[in-house]
Amino acid sequence: MTPLAGRIALVTGAAHGIGRACALELARQGADVGLVDLDPGVEQTARAVEKLGRRSAWATGDVGDPEQVHAAVDRIRGVLSDADCLVNNAGIVDHIAPLLKMQQSGWERELAVNLTGPFNMIRAVVESMAAKGWGRIVNMSSGAARSGLYNQAGYSATKAGLLGLTRNVTLEFARKGITCNAVLPGMIGTEKVKAMPPAILEQAVSMTPARRLGTPEEVAQMVAFLCSDAAGFINGAEIDIDGGLRLSHTVLGSQRELRSR
Repeated sequence: MTPLAGRIALVTGAAHGIGRACALELARQGADVGLVDLDPGVEQTARAVEKLGRRSAWATGDVGDPEQVHAAVDRIRGVLSDADCLVNNAGIVDHIAPLLKMQQSGWERELAVNLTGPFNMIRAVVESMAAKGWGRIVNMSSGAARSGLYNQAGYSATKAGLLGLTRNVTLEFARKGITCNAVLPGMIGTEKVKAMPPAILEQAVSMTPARRLGTPEEVAQMVAFLCSDAAGFINGAEIDIDGGLRLSHTVLGSQRELRSR
């Protein structure tokens, strides 16, 4: 079954983790896949897509820079044609500090990648989607958009802002045949998550009703569904993929900090 046969998908942050899993799942379901990442390892994801029998094109670039975004999209368009589906997965969670100790540069960098990046990517592709009368946009938010995340004000705020962007794209473009939905992963077993301190991982798993980490592939399967014709009347939705973690009050931080609260 190839529900995405004939479609062109574009995935950001595709070198590793959830982005790579999304690219491969979209290819398995029939799409040709364009890939964008700052990490040159994105080329390896492109090769993996091609091993699945689909066409691929890739570009390195910073999604927070509109000029680099347009250059990357033009490069991919030149190989594959205009994107039918956009998966805004690129994101960072590198600046972990109490609010009063956050560096201005760290705040601005998270804003640029996590929120301005999806804004730039949508603007680069949505006009051609509207002209065709069909498009799928999936924004990778986070459960932190709703609950906050201890000592990660930049990440939480940008992921919450992404929900607002999702709603506005729906309001402006639904009548053009475009859907825009947000996926909110919980604790997913990516390389970075597995490298977290064991105590934090154990705490997260213990607060998740499923009592395990999710997998990048589980997120990718939902993303691929949202990119299909079958999801045509799902629009402006916020879909949690978290094993039930949202049902628990989540405070992830050092044990010393938690004891002092």
